[in-house]
Amino acid sequence: MSYIKCTDLKMGYEDGVVFENLSFSVNKGDYLCIVGENGSGKSTLMKGLLGLVSPLSGAIEYGDGLEKKGIGYLPQQTDIQSDFPASVYEVVLSGTLSLRKLPFYSKSQKKTAFENMDRVGISDIKNKCFQELSGGQQQRVLLARALCATTKLIILDEPITGLDPLASQELYDLVKTLNKDGITVVMVSHDINSAVTHASHILHLSGESYFYGTTHKYVRSPYGEKFLITDCPCDDCRHQKEVSDNA
Repeated sequence: MSYIKCTDLKMGYEDGVVFENLSFSVNKGDYLCIVGENGSGKSTLMKGLLGLVSPLSGAIEYGDGLEKKGIGYLPQQTDIQSDFPASVYEVVLSGTLSLRKLPFYSKSQKKTAFENMDRVGISDIKNKCFQELSGGQQQRVLLARALCATTKLIILDEPITGLDPLASQELYDLVKTLNKDGITVVMVSHDINSAVTHASHILHLSGESYFYGTTHKYVRSPYGEKFLITDCPCDDCRHQKEVSDNA
């Protein structure tokens, strides 16, 4: 059974429907990128998967041992998050709150925090203040925090926003490694070209229509042909090769 199965999903708000008739699934081991133009419903869908917004109709079902509270979530960076006055360790440890049953953190929860800091390469900065870190370091901290909430699936909302190219690539590489290690990934992204070099599946929302399928099928679909860069003027650009290799 799928971790997440969406059937004939219709979502929107009081001022109207954002999308409808949407069906797709997320299976164990998938790396799904949700892409599309601004206003196509990417954020609304993500909120639905997290249980923050209820569908107008249709169904979102969880299976294969996954529960809504067992989904790790890495939100978009905000000024409030950047100025959060806590240590790296404290931020990461807070990711275990959904598992917390006592008024204090257990040894097991602390162990989970240390393991995930090591997993994303931030153990050496565990005592530093979160607000003093670079954007790339902060995203690693928030990723470790998300991992503390799950052993199955993480949802990432535009994780490279505000990052420089090097930090963006390092984060992409880290997420890819986590996926290979068994974490199922759902990433909301505006970067379609990078999405096809990393994801196993693409969900492209586009007004009244959508594409859902493997990356291999996406790059050969009308959606891929329209939105992917296929001719880069840079002599050293490897984009086309990367798309072909991952297709």
